Amino acid sequence: MVKLKPLRLLIHLTATTLPTDSLLMTAIPPTLAQFLTDCQQRVDLTLRQTLEQAQPSEKLRQAMLYASLDGGKRLRPVWVYGAAQALQGDLKQADAAACAVELIHCYSLAHDDLPAMDDDDLRRGKPSLHKAYDEATAILVGDGLQSLAFELLSAPQEALSAEQQLAMVRCLSQAAGALGMVGGQSLDFEAVGQSADASDLETLHRLKTGALIRASVQLGALSCVSPGALEIEQLASYADNVGLAFQVQDDILDQTADTATLGKPQGSDAANNKPTYVDLLGLDGARNLAQQLTEQAISSLEQLGSGADHLRELATYITSRGH
Repeated sequence: MVKLKPLRLLIHLTATTLPTDSLLMTAIPPTLAQFLTDCQQRVDLTLRQTLEQAQPSEKLRQAMLYASLDGGKRLRPVWVYGAAQALQGDLKQADAAACAVELIHCYSLAHDDLPAMDDDDLRRGKPSLHKAYDEATAILVGDGLQSLAFELLSAPQEALSAEQQLAMVRCLSQAAGALGMVGGQSLDFEAVGQSADASDLETLHRLKTGALIRASVQLGALSCVSPGALEIEQLASYADNVGLAFQVQDDILDQTADTATLGKPQGSDAANNKPTYVDLLGLDGARNLAQQLTEQAISSLEQLGSGADHLRELATYITSRGH
C-alpha cells in the first residue's frame, strides 16, 4: 500500500472520505489518518469484490453497490481492525468481520431513510437509496446486505476455528437484532414526542448505536487467537463508552453542523421530534458528557500496550469530528 506523506495524506483523505471543513476541525493525527485510510481501503476492496459478483437482478446488484460504496467513514470496520491490532492480531483475519459489520450498518441506513422510518432524502451527500431507486428496492437491498454479512462471517477461513466463527456470528446477530440495534430503533420511535431522562436515552442509544460499535470491537478481538478474558473486558468497557460518546456527538452535530458537512439533513432529530442529549443537557452539557465518556474509554485501555494507540486516538477523534 502506498504510504502518503502527512500533508498529501490529509488532502487524499479529504478528497475521498471526509468533507474539508470537517477534517480541518478535527485535526486528525497523521498516524490515525493513515490508519483510517488503510482500513477504509481494506474494507472497500472486500466490499467491492463481494458486491460486484453477478446476481440474478442487475438492478438489485447496482442498488447494493450504491448503498455500500462511494461514501461513509467506515468507522465500524476501523474499530474491528483497531481491536485486532490492539491484541497483536493479523488484520487479514479481520477482513470478513470488518466487511460484515459495515454491511449491517449500510443495511440499517437504507432502512432508516425510508418514509416509514426517518423519511430522509439525503445520505452520505447523495440521494437516499429509496430516492435514487424506489422504496421496494431499498427494502430488498437492506435484506440482501444483512444476509450477505452473515454469509461472509460464516464462510470457511483457514486462520479461524469454527468456534471463533460461530462466536462472531452470534456476536453480530445479537448486536443487530432485537436485543441490539433493532431494539434501539424501536425505542427510538417510541420516544418520538415523549420526554426522556438520562437513563432512557442511555438505554436507547446503547442499543441503537452502541451495540454495533461494541460488536465491532468484539469482532476484532474474536478474529485473534485466544484473546484473554481481561483484554476482552477492557475492550468491552472501551466500546461501551466510545459507543455512547459517538451518539452524543451525533446529537451535537445534528444541532450545530450544516447539511453539506453532515451529508444528511441537518436538524432531522428536531424535525422528527426525537429526544436528544442536547435537549436534555444543553449544548455545553452534551459536550462535557462526550468528553467524560471519551476519557473513560481511553482509561479502559490502560493495561493494553501501544498496539491500542489507534483505539485511543479514535476515541478522541469521534468526539471532535465535524460530521
